[in-house]
Amino acid sequence: MDQMFSKWQPIALSLLRFITGLVLFQFGVAKILKFPPGSPFAKVEITSLFGVAGCIELVFGALLILGFFTRPVAFILSGEMAFAYFIEHFPKSFFPVINGGSLAIALCFTCLYLATSGGGPVSIDAAMGKK
Repeated sequence: MDQMFSKWQPIALSLLRFITGLVLFQFGVAKILKFPPGSPFAKVEITSLFGVAGCIELVFGALLILGFFTRPVAFILSGEMAFAYFIEHFPKSFFPVINGGSLAIALCFTCLYLATSGGGPVSIDAAMGKK
């Protein structure tokens, strides 16, 4: 069973990187480009803390989708998600299920993993030989 699943590990890593980047990118699009209409982030000002976070998520999410500079980009995004959790969610409650911070925690540690493992074989980094 291990052999059957382990041969797919490199592709699964690239897929994890792509989907994580896509999730972060969508938050950047909602905050900066105000799409989709009616999003709870539609009133975010670009000069606010949420606006700066949106710029980071938009640009770095796109880089993560492409797998370009994956390790440093994922490390920065991991830190951003940690800040997001402790600034926005943690003050509401200690428990993530109550404070709504479960996604921020999951993205933080997913990005931390990507920072240590790289972008996988289907990435610009791999094509450039930066594994």
